[in-house]
Amino acid sequence: MFDNLPKFVFFTGKGGVGKTSLACATSLDLTAHGKKVLLVSTDPASNVGQVFETEIGNKITAITKAPGLDAIEINPEEAAAEYRERIIGPMRDILPEDALRSIEEQLSGACTIEIAAFDEFTALLTDNELVDRYDHVIFDTAPTGHTIRMLKLPGAWSGFLEDGKGDASCLGPLAGLEKQREKYAAAVDRLSDASTTRLVLVARPRQSALMEVARTSIELADIGIRNQHLAINGMMPADTGGDPLAKALLKRDRDALAAMTPEVAALPRAEFTLRSENLVGIEALKRFASGAEDSADNGAKIAMGAEFPSLGSLVDDIEAPGKGLIMFMGKGGVGKTTMAAAVASELAARGHEVLLTTTDPAAHITETLAGSQSGLTVSRIDPEVETARYRDHVLTTKGRDLDAQARAMLEEDLRSPCTEEIAVFQAFSKVIRESTRHFVVMDTAPTGHTLLLLDATGSYHKDILRHTDAKQQARMVTPMMRIQDPEQTKILLVTLPETTPVLEAAHLQDDLKRAGIVPWGWIVNSSLAAAATTQPLLRQRAQAEQAQIAKVANELSTRYAVVPMQADEPVGVEKLQSLCASSDTSAAA
Repeated sequence: MFDNLPKFVFFTGKGGVGKTSLACATSLDLTAHGKKVLLVSTDPASNVGQVFETEIGNKITAITKAPGLDAIEINPEEAAAEYRERIIGPMRDILPEDALRSIEEQLSGACTIEIAAFDEFTALLTDNELVDRYDHVIFDTAPTGHTIRMLKLPGAWSGFLEDGKGDASCLGPLAGLEKQREKYAAAVDRLSDASTTRLVLVARPRQSALMEVARTSIELADIGIRNQHLAINGMMPADTGGDPLAKALLKRDRDALAAMTPEVAALPRAEFTLRSENLVGIEALKRFASGAEDSADNGAKIAMGAEFPSLGSLVDDIEAPGKGLIMFMGKGGVGKTTMAAAVASELAARGHEVLLTTTDPAAHITETLAGSQSGLTVSRIDPEVETARYRDHVLTTKGRDLDAQARAMLEEDLRSPCTEEIAVFQAFSKVIRESTRHFVVMDTAPTGHTLLLLDATGSYHKDILRHTDAKQQARMVTPMMRIQDPEQTKILLVTLPETTPVLEAAHLQDDLKRAGIVPWGWIVNSSLAAAATTQPLLRQRAQAEQAQIAKVANELSTRYAVVPMQADEPVGVEKLQSLCASSDTSAAA
């Protein structure tokens, strides 16, 4: 599948682009050539076990159906629990209860989850005795934003530890991390060594996805990871059978590749054709790795262009109160930005004042709208800008009357990478308050996992209160409190009509419910079953979608919409509003 692979190979990209399929198929292909392989998933929503039909978990597990292949799934929550216990356990019989509770609070933030997962990651990457057992170590990494942050983490924490002399904020005792300095430095060296490490940027052939790849490529190069390759997954086959939708999809794919930036176009590239079968199970993966034909019956006769609830019908219900917060959640790559822009544009077209905003560092809302619209305002919560603003505010208000030593300790505290999260959530809270006056449509809100963490531990709330006086505390309403109020907030989960995206969205819904948040509805995006096509491969994929759409409708939500696959990328106000039309009209678009 890929030539001359080095010891370590990372597959990274937005969710839903096929990283897991490529990582699993590559691992199988290597074992077929007599190589010993360790496959590592660092994705919080890992489905490697599902692909291999094997229970894996947080321990190295042999894949019995694939001799020579071992796998492990790093579970961030389990890693964080073990990390906390390693630090707190030895202190239980020494420190008083109040001190232990204080340490537990410091170790209950989202940064602890991240640093704990990174501990597991670096332990594998730098354990020479372990990796020497294998010819290759393949990493199926988390979606792009998480991966970038994780890969930047060694430098961030190394600098933080090197300069810090005070409180280690939510990471707990500084000594707990000092021991890891050497390991983190070794991990950075290994990641940056082109002779031993390759990073494969995986993308669908879409202009927006390839723009994201361009940004990711630059960010990786900036942190020293330059041995990059490009994998284009899901290319429409050249044989369209004269079908209008298939021809349009093929043109869309080719146009997207032609529009790549020169830097991305210059990367070594592999292309993989769209397949009709789900890549679950050893045999399906072997067919994919070898380039063999699918086993599916592409001549299946199914009802095409089926009638499903439309996005417009959801907008009718959203519009009724005349104001409120509408949050679009889901994994990367499922179309949250497009769905958020379509709903915001439709509400504005109906005469409402609408703020469309995003908390996604890789947001492309402006590109999606491709113009302005009366009644619609667009904003973005920029993590770097908000962090700088938050630091300045704290130093100005709380550091003003401190002596030199105390101010130095405050400045050190604000250098913690956790400060960014606090700053973003403060900006997030300000935007939410606007929904009491008009519609606020938010793209890529915090993940269900993060919301659950914030609710369970109160860490975010407590972090903010550290720099807030008593009067402000009494008036404070956290984002969580507003999100949990169904009168103020409607949560829409966006997914694709495929097994893995639906499973991931169902897990997200479970997380949200445990945090006291009940999603208002679901959107199944880019459905071939709701479109019209005669091309055999597309018809077979449409057939496979039926079960997933039925699962959403019958098991996961009482309110849902299905948006048909579009012949052209829905960019611009007119095309976005067309997504809110009835199913039969959209399918013919």
